[in-house]
Amino acid sequence: MGFLGVLLPMIRLYLVGVRVLLYQLFNRSFTLPALPKQNGRVAIVTGGARGMGYEVARRLTDLGMHVIIAGNVEEEGLEAVTKIRGQTKEGKVEFLFLDLSSLHSVRQFAQRFKATGLPLHVLVNNAGVMMVPESQTEDGYELQFGLNFLGHFLLTHLLLDTLKRSGHHDNHSRIVNMTSATHYGACLNLDDLQSRSCYSSHGAYAQSKLALVMFTYALHEQLSAGVFPVSASAVDPGMVDTDLYQNLCSPAQTPAEGASTALYAALATELEGVGGCYLYNGRRAASSETSYDQELQAQLWRQSCSLAGI
Repeated sequence: MGFLGVLLPMIRLYLVGVRVLLYQLFNRSFTLPALPKQNGRVAIVTGGARGMGYEVARRLTDLGMHVIIAGNVEEEGLEAVTKIRGQTKEGKVEFLFLDLSSLHSVRQFAQRFKATGLPLHVLVNNAGVMMVPESQTEDGYELQFGLNFLGHFLLTHLLLDTLKRSGHHDNHSRIVNMTSATHYGACLNLDDLQSRSCYSSHGAYAQSKLALVMFTYALHEQLSAGVFPVSASAVDPGMVDTDLYQNLCSPAQTPAEGASTALYAALATELEGVGGCYLYNGRRAASSETSYDQELQAQLWRQSCSLAGI
């Protein structure tokens, strides 16, 4: 099973990748409609110093938002802030350190943000690593699961009260979880979320993205049941020319094109109060069959709370 455990996830993911590339080659990229000004509103974008995250942060700032770029490389983050400030006279942008592979760092970030007294209207959980060699987070978790999913799970939990207070029933706060089509080829192994029995970089990445989709659905269900003015959506940006794909075949979209659906999910008027959905190329799409399994969602939620110390 060791060899097959590595080979099968790789085959599944490359088949998904071929499907995505063919779609992008023969279909137009989503054209972002005009978005309303966001003066006085606040957003956090994880991984906002480069690639799609940078494009999201830049556009949100240009629309008048106060944007906090959260990242684990201070020099890179400050360079992004300087660049955005030079490109727009609107909004405000700043950098705060956040290492999503450290639950302690996630808690520190949340404390620092809350200490500012700022509201929070948009949280874009964008940061991630992709198909990396086997390694662990500071807390001993498999890196892709720990950083891509568990760090964002804890961050969202810690900021949820602020999001709730900042939203209104006619103007919800929004949570945007950046996932991936790779989740279609994923298996969620609740008995081995850390991929210790047989590590596959492809399988671990896909599992982390499936976990984000399932978290989105379970979170939105809880928010809706509590009638809280917060919506959560999962966004599949497609295959995008960013550092994540530096060792793979040439993708078809620019970071700005990849960021379009995330911006649409975060700000579009027609999505006001709409959540619990999977968005691809600017429209709703069906995610994997597994992702809709509510019992599996609940089990993942319970395990994640335990792992994150919630």
